[in-house]
Formats: sequence, structure tokens, C-alpha cells
Amino acid sequence: MENISKTKIKFNLKRKTNPEVSETLALALKNKNWLQIAKIISSSRRKYSKVNLLDIEKQTTTGDTVIVVGKVLGQGDVSKKIRVCALGFSKSALEKLKKTKSEVVSISEEIKKNSKAEGLKLIV
Repeated sequence: MENISKTKIKFNLKRKTNPEVSETLALALKNKNWLQIAKIISSSRRKYSKVNLLDIEKQTTTGDTVIVVGKVLGQGDVSKKIRVCALGFSKSALEKLKKTKSEVVSISEEIKKNSKAEGLKLIV
């Protein structure tokens, strides 16, 4: 990850037009534990991840909390109950995650709930 200052992140925050992304970036910027996520969110949308459920299935175990800075796509299946936090979800991914009773939350909700950023897996 390239080294970006907090001042540069604040400058990029002003340029974000999506209110959900702006709120998430502002919350992440206030908490030093979430600074790595803030750096990714402050970059261009082209650098956001697009992660399939198949990749999440391979990299997680039951009960994990997964952070995807980008969108979760529906290719593949999840057989475990996990907590997935992302900026966006495709319709098919939401349906498949609800079938396994996995928890689906936005990154901003996770920042509010878990301010220390403990027990998270970042999938890029």
C-alpha cells in the first residue's frame, strides 16, 4: 500500500460524491485502527476490489469477519456462517449469504461497532 498522509485522505474525502462512501471514509479517518481501510477508500474506485463468494469461501472459516473494500459478487457459494462487511453487494451475493444466515453489513456499521478493528480479515 502506498504511503498516503491523513491530509491527502481528507482532501480526497471532499472529492467523494457517494454519501455512503463519504461517511465510511470520514469514520475510518477518525479512528487510527481503520486508517489502512481509509487509505484504500480514499483512492479511486478503480482500485476497489471485486471479490466473488468463491474467494471468500476459500479464505475464511466459520465465524470470521471479512472486510471487502469494494463489491462482493455472487459467483460461487458460501457454506459457512460469516460476517461480511463491504461497500456494496450484488443481488445474487446477498441471496446466497442470506441462505447461510451470514451477516451482511456496510463497512461504516462495522467501524461504529468494532472501533478497535479486532478480528478482521481484509480480502483484496
